Amino acid sequence: MKQTQDPPGAVVARLRGVVKRFGTVTALAGLDLELRRGELTAVFGPNGAGKTTAIKLLLGLARPTAGSVELFGHAPGDLEVRRRRGAMLQVGKVPETLTVGEHLELFASYYLHPLAVAEVLRRTGLERLAGRRFGELSGGERQRTLYALALVGDPELLFLDEPTVGMDVEARRAVWQEIRHTVDEGRSVVLTTHYLEEADALAERVVVLHQGRMLADGDPASIKRQAALRRVRCRTLLPKATLLALPGVRQLIEEGDHVELLVAEAEPLVRELLALDPQVADLEVRSAGLEEAFLALTAAPGSGFVVAA
Repeated sequence: MKQTQDPPGAVVARLRGVVKRFGTVTALAGLDLELRRGELTAVFGPNGAGKTTAIKLLLGLARPTAGSVELFGHAPGDLEVRRRRGAMLQVGKVPETLTVGEHLELFASYYLHPLAVAEVLRRTGLERLAGRRFGELSGGERQRTLYALALVGDPELLFLDEPTVGMDVEARRAVWQEIRHTVDEGRSVVLTTHYLEEADALAERVVVLHQGRMLADGDPASIKRQAALRRVRCRTLLPKATLLALPGVRQLIEEGDHVELLVAEAEPLVRELLALDPQVADLEVRSAGLEEAFLALTAAPGSGFVVAA
């Protein structure tokens, strides 16, 4: 990666008091967000939370109704900024008739100091597809190509919108490895994904948006602690209705002859469970994952979780 003047941890992008309205709909309501060099930030939120709007503002594809947006100390649309950032968007489209290699050569020509096309093909696992037309690629291969196009300009700040959609497990994990390598090189990465395990595996920082506001900001472990949820797994003969009535149960999942109960506090539930069923077996208590924490943070008050059978 080319040398930059910004040290690790320096702020490379900033939203200050950003409001964005579309008619009577408020997509962002006074959002403050800073992105730092060498950090992978995962942005989450339910549909309508403001994730896509925030990314469009940072890319200069939209303007705020109020507040300010800057990247590298400049307006998002400045040429200096465009040369230093890359983006892979779900709405991105490229000509179907050009080959993978031709697309990379074309995109590389837009930048002063691009990465070598051969290196990008190797890093993204596209070497054998270099001569294939984009329109002939599978969904996962298209995703890898779009990722390669975002990377070829040697960006300091990389936006990845659902980068592994359509990929099988093996291809997804290969892209994860490349994203980790990208961050290790000192780049900043902003990741939006609906694969919550992806953020848990990759992100140093998770930002949760809800109704245009920041609901939480921290590393995955701290987000889980904020939700303070536990998983209680066991085998029991108690009926589902009785289990759902136990103290603090948010969710019940049946897995064969086992059940998992999602609760805010495990101790009162376990005490009551053992009192009602002394024969309970395979009892296990552990912290909830990022997905449960995310659902807990964004759930409407009193709504609880959907019971999964």
